Amino acid sequence: MEDVLIRVHRPIQPKNPVLVEGLPGVGNVGKLAADYLREKLPAVPYATIHSKFLPPQVYVNEDGTIRLVSHELTYYRARGPGQRDILLLGGDYQGISPEGQYELADRVLNLAVGLGVREVYTLAGFAQGHLIDTPRVLGAATSSAQVEAMRAFGVVFSKNDPGGGLIGASGLFLGLGRIYGMEGACLMGETSGYFVDPRSAEAVLRVLANVLKIPVDFTDLEEKAREIDRIAQKIHEAEQKPIPAPSGVPREDLGYIG
Repeated sequence: MEDVLIRVHRPIQPKNPVLVEGLPGVGNVGKLAADYLREKLPAVPYATIHSKFLPPQVYVNEDGTIRLVSHELTYYRARGPGQRDILLLGGDYQGISPEGQYELADRVLNLAVGLGVREVYTLAGFAQGHLIDTPRVLGAATSSAQVEAMRAFGVVFSKNDPGGGLIGASGLFLGLGRIYGMEGACLMGETSGYFVDPRSAEAVLRVLANVLKIPVDFTDLEEKAREIDRIAQKIHEAEQKPIPAPSGVPREDLGYIG
């Protein structure tokens, strides 16, 4: 098997296309946003990517059949004024090694360039370590012009965030994309980092939808966010309840119980 195997399902001839990447990461923000967008556009399958750089794993479907873990490229043909064709990259995992990260990103970018892509957007989460009621969308971009363009859509560019730079696919697709002559930006939704965060995914997706001028119904994503809120509230309430002392053990001695 090749290190990266790309199986194209159908020929396409996109016009002025843009590449959008949303792979698993912090809070699964990027993956959730990309999966939701693919469903709501709707986008059709274009190519499946298998690789030695993904975990050696298959998923078992409800009917008992299996599926090898993969990345998927789907295609949306522009349907409204001001829209552009979209190549959307999603998948089960990111590459499991630095070499794999580079190789997977490079192969997808090489394919995208051949289809006429000159702009890329990556979707990700930015962990703050605490619950976020109204997540901001932080940004990083390939040029000053892109920074100003994204600011017009409410994206926040901070001197200190992200402090350690962008790690993984969301950064590589921008960095390697510049080598291919692409401009672009990373849209990062603030998230606690504790669990899957549909509210952060919604914030990121609302910005992207405005940038690309695509209508998206957020009803289902909002319901997922409310469900996570209910779970988080129950966890918070449980944490606030005092732990009853075992019979015969003074409360001040609880710290010594293993």
